[in-house]
Amino acid sequence: MATIVNTTEEEPMLAVVRFTAELAWADAGADVAEPEVTRLCVEAQQHILAGRWLDMASLMLASADLLLQSTRLPDKDKDLECILAIICNLVTKARSQDEALQIAELICAKLTHQPQDKPALRLKVIGFVTMLCCFHCMRHTQGSLFSLYNLLGSPYAKAFVYKKALDLAAAGKAADCIIPTFKNIDSFISDWGIGKVEQRDLFLAAARILKDQKGMNKEYFNFLNKYLATFDGSADDADAIGDAKEEAVAAIIEFVKSSDLYQCDLLNMPAVAQLEKDEKYQLVYELLKIFLTQRLDSYLEFQSANSALLKGYGLVHEDCITKMRLMSLLDLSSRCAGEIPYHAIIDALKINDDEVEYWIVKAISCKILDCKVDQLNQVIIVSRHTERIFGMPQWQSLRAKLGVWRGNIASAINTIQANKVTDDGSQGIQGLMIR
Repeated sequence: MATIVNTTEEEPMLAVVRFTAELAWADAGADVAEPEVTRLCVEAQQHILAGRWLDMASLMLASADLLLQSTRLPDKDKDLECILAIICNLVTKARSQDEALQIAELICAKLTHQPQDKPALRLKVIGFVTMLCCFHCMRHTQGSLFSLYNLLGSPYAKAFVYKKALDLAAAGKAADCIIPTFKNIDSFISDWGIGKVEQRDLFLAAARILKDQKGMNKEYFNFLNKYLATFDGSADDADAIGDAKEEAVAAIIEFVKSSDLYQCDLLNMPAVAQLEKDEKYQLVYELLKIFLTQRLDSYLEFQSANSALLKGYGLVHEDCITKMRLMSLLDLSSRCAGEIPYHAIIDALKINDDEVEYWIVKAISCKILDCKVDQLNQVIIVSRHTERIFGMPQWQSLRAKLGVWRGNIASAINTIQANKVTDDGSQGIQGLMIR
């Protein structure tokens, strides 16, 4: 096992150069190997003395493929991790943030070259690069430290390295190593301050990683949603929006399939709305429109005419009916003034009289409806329901309700204050009478 003893600041780098050179020339014989090893060590010393850290990185990475493929290392993973960590440490020595980024790019290019070989180790090292980029920025930034991520003068550096990690995880089938970071991706993006196009690439890469992961359908849908939301229909998106059609279709199918999703903003997104006029995907958009704006009878009519289409996308008719019944109940809740008669539910959901309460309980268990059942009068009294689409009309309605509540609270406060003045006056009069 390679043991590198840190006796001076620069010595570990020379030790790595010597170690890799000896490994590279091990089969050439001492007469050939010694001059080559000496030449490489002298070249490394010259780079160190001159502060040419980018050249040093190139020199040290030249043998990286040999290290990754070598069978001579007795404890290969630990040796590799140690050596690559020392190479990554060059990022902290860079004299500018641009040079640090160039070094990081070199390292990432080498580590992502053969992603199927030890992807977990490669990802671990890329993570180390990210940490060192932060350290380098902290070293070169003056003034108070507001946030560690904001200390990186060039936000692109961290975003670039993270995107490379996503690509490596996807190509090397090492999703488990990168998925835990997805919960922080919005925070990362905020800290990096990257543009819309870069955000779009990150969301799409994350969605593609999640696509085939079991039990992560909701997360997959969320990242598809984030990706599609980056298209605002502006002229800047005119050339790129057409590439989002397949992801738009995937998001629609995931929404329809899901037994947990009853609200989404897909319908009005430009990237999704373009499907309405697309010959190939027009029916998929119509299906989304049915689930978000119509009732069960519309779905049954659609299914009768397009059963092959639904099967082709892996949609199960019985599951769609179940979801559409719940969606129809939400539609009733949004249109009725707090009370829904049993007969309206029976008609909208296409069910028998004795099934009404079953579907009400199912809606409550799905947390899309809060209500009380008045069996005597055969009505349900709705106190809360989920809006299938929460757009501008819903915001305006919420604003109106808040205005009414604000007025009611102000009126109650005025009444309490008036009563308090009256009570204080009465007590004063009683005091005078006693005297």
